[in-house]
Amino acid sequence: MSSPRWRRIGRGCVPYLYLAPALFLLVVWTYQPLVQAFQLSTYSWNLLPSSPMTSVGAANYARLLELPAFRASLGRTAALIAGLLPFTVLLPVLLALASRRVRGRARTVYHALVFAPFLVAPVAAAAVWRWLLHPGSGFVDQVLGSHRNWVYDAGTAHAVIIGITGWQLLGFAVLVVWAGLAGISGDYDEAARVDGASPGQIRRWITLPLLTPTLMFLVLTTVLLSPTLTFPLIDAMTQGGPAQATTNIYYLLWDYAFHSFDAGLSAAAGVLLFLGFGVIAGILVWISEKVAFHDD
Repeated sequence: MSSPRWRRIGRGCVPYLYLAPALFLLVVWTYQPLVQAFQLSTYSWNLLPSSPMTSVGAANYARLLELPAFRASLGRTAALIAGLLPFTVLLPVLLALASRRVRGRARTVYHALVFAPFLVAPVAAAAVWRWLLHPGSGFVDQVLGSHRNWVYDAGTAHAVIIGITGWQLLGFAVLVVWAGLAGISGDYDEAARVDGASPGQIRRWITLPLLTPTLMFLVLTTVLLSPTLTFPLIDAMTQGGPAQATTNIYYLLWDYAFHSFDAGLSAAAGVLLFLGFGVIAGILVWISEKVAFHDD
């Protein structure tokens, strides 16, 4: 009687054995650091092994919310996301739709040119763009004749970071849109043409609605990953300056930990960042389920 039962239990455990390595890595590299970050956010510590960790409860959170730099970094993060959305949603759709008119080998070259910036390492891109934007001798300044220090001017530094990051992410976003367009059945277009629909009407009423899951995915990745993706550029080009003009929330928590050596404050910022973006991700997923059209 027990042998069939144990066989059923054994068969039921097989899927979990396959999942065990992934679950182990998820716990070790994701959930354990989250718990440790939350614990660290309740202590005052300067990262020195010889220095004692002092429990301060929720004082780090209260101190963080009172800092003007923290509130300003939230505004810059929102401006960063808003500035990148045209590069990751609007332009990729236009470029992907335009690529449909390119035929033969020219289409391969077109795809390669669009995707190439995504393959450039962020630090290398920062070095090249600093040279291009150099005041006076840089290519951009020679073309515009502005003699402006684009990277170290508080009025333009943030726009420079947004522009370079958008330039790099554009190729990836176009690739995602191409995949979304490839997943739309051509039967819809043919049926619409039979009914007398124009190409513009097909794009407006068929292609774009069926592309909404892809576009919502791009919006979600832009919102969640923008602060992280800009970190190498900011660290290599501006170090958060000038006058913290390029310091977003992600760079700020790194600055608290490794410049100010305030591990508790940095951990508190990380916890709030995780919770805040988790809520935003949940809202975006809910909106996606409400507005997205699926080709079922």
